[in-house]
Amino acid sequence: MGNYVIGLDYGTDSVRAILVDTSDGKTLNSKVVNYSRWAENKYCDSSKNQFRQHLLDHIEGMELSIKGILESSGVNPQDIKGICVDTTGSSPIPVDEEGTALCLKEGFEENPNAMMVLWKDHTSIKEADEINHLATTWGGEDFTRFEGGIYSSEWFWAKILHVIREDSQVKQAAWSWVEHCDLMTYILTGGKDLSNLKRSRCAAGHKAMWHESWGGLPDEAFLNQLDPYLGVLKGRLYEKTFTSDEEAGKLSQEWADKLGLSTDTVIAVGTFDAHAGAVGAEVEEFTLVRVMGTSTCDIIVSSEGNIGKNTVKGICGQVNGSVIPGMIGLEAGQSAFGDVLAWFRDIVVEPTEKMIQRSKHIAEESKQKLIEELKSGMIEELSTEAQKLPIGQADPVALDWVNGRRTPDANQSLKAAIANLSLGTKAPHIFKSLVEAICFGSKKIIDRFREEHVVIKSVVGIGGVAKKSPYIMQTLADVLNMPIKVAVSDQAPALGAAIYAAAASGVYSSTEEAIKKMGNGFEETYYPKEENVKLYEEIYQSYLSLGQFVETNLAPHES
Repeated sequence: MGNYVIGLDYGTDSVRAILVDTSDGKTLNSKVVNYSRWAENKYCDSSKNQFRQHLLDHIEGMELSIKGILESSGVNPQDIKGICVDTTGSSPIPVDEEGTALCLKEGFEENPNAMMVLWKDHTSIKEADEINHLATTWGGEDFTRFEGGIYSSEWFWAKILHVIREDSQVKQAAWSWVEHCDLMTYILTGGKDLSNLKRSRCAAGHKAMWHESWGGLPDEAFLNQLDPYLGVLKGRLYEKTFTSDEEAGKLSQEWADKLGLSTDTVIAVGTFDAHAGAVGAEVEEFTLVRVMGTSTCDIIVSSEGNIGKNTVKGICGQVNGSVIPGMIGLEAGQSAFGDVLAWFRDIVVEPTEKMIQRSKHIAEESKQKLIEELKSGMIEELSTEAQKLPIGQADPVALDWVNGRRTPDANQSLKAAIANLSLGTKAPHIFKSLVEAICFGSKKIIDRFREEHVVIKSVVGIGGVAKKSPYIMQTLADVLNMPIKVAVSDQAPALGAAIYAAAASGVYSSTEEAIKKMGNGFEETYYPKEENVKLYEEIYQSYLSLGQFVETNLAPHES
């Protein structure tokens, strides 16, 4: 007998479910399900930064992953007290009046504009520009004030504005829009009336300009100047928002039957993966949690007494309760982190892959195995070789903006660059410069927080990069000149979601109590090497100079 909870973590490529014992936070079972349509690159066009996902990938993944962790667990379904969903964000989805996603309805099944607009979709740069211009010129409240003062093309309103302008059929059919974390929660509870959906404080505050000081979402008059559709949409959305330690509802009979669970199972209010990850990494005041994967999200919490009425410029928002209820959650991040290195890997591998496929000297059955070996081992090989290289100013210097810049000061139209190339430059030199670039981008974020009087005393790393790449983590410690602890959990966002589920279902009285009981601790600490710190400080200045040159001379501004 015991109490158990499920954390359901939706990433960019797959969904992961974990079954957790609330008594000690031990993960009893986990299951990962990849998105089949996404793997085929459906509904995406990277040439114009369009990244869309079909909701069926997420519905199928939810069922398969949760069933997968229950089948061999031996846990009584009655003892599973709660489920919490975390997702990437901002990833809004158009829905009809009952909350059914348009991509599930006849006529929209293959329409990319009826899909989920994924967080990394940057098709709405122009619309973000308009929002930023209007926010400072319309004569009323600046609704971007608690969003870092710059609204991004990665966020809710800009994405919706772009889609409705591009597709009149979707505009006419989309009665409302729902963030991914809210829609999956709504589906689990069997929702049929959107007015009863408890929307995520995290999603609303960080991405949709919701704030209690102006009574919720931006003023209708402001939205009407962008498009009257948005003014109408506001009336179909929400005024109140909820933190993830609260119950959104109970598991519906339909989903209880599908999953083999009880309708007494509590479904917590949804949240975003990075914020759940911070909870899974035992976030506390003055600790920056870096969620390091394809992109990064940097999360820190502050008491209201410490941050006061200060607004931090150029970040992704500050929201009361977005991480821990009663504390201000602050979010920053990089649009590409692991993606920078994956981009370079693909550049190196792609022509080789084509040559292997055309080769008459390699047996057909060996070709695919060789290609897979190249893809899976290339980053490790480059890391090994780059690590052997000395640190010096004669090396290439790179920018990490291959998918634009999220923070500080969002500008998704920016492009990356590499300087100091020579005939002596080899692939490991370029790879090394890219590793340094993603670490310099991280330092720039911490510098901004400190400039805005946010105190950071320690750093915690979670995610695939933190767990798998000692080279990157040591470089990051040297660049930041700070020790970096790595969380034990391989699934910190899913664990954080499970912790929220334990609080929402009443197993624990608060998120903080659940963290103390269910946290998994830390496995390793990377300490800065003094001899490298000084060298990287010099190269960092070159990174800043290159960034200033590119931003000033080579790229249009998003805002």
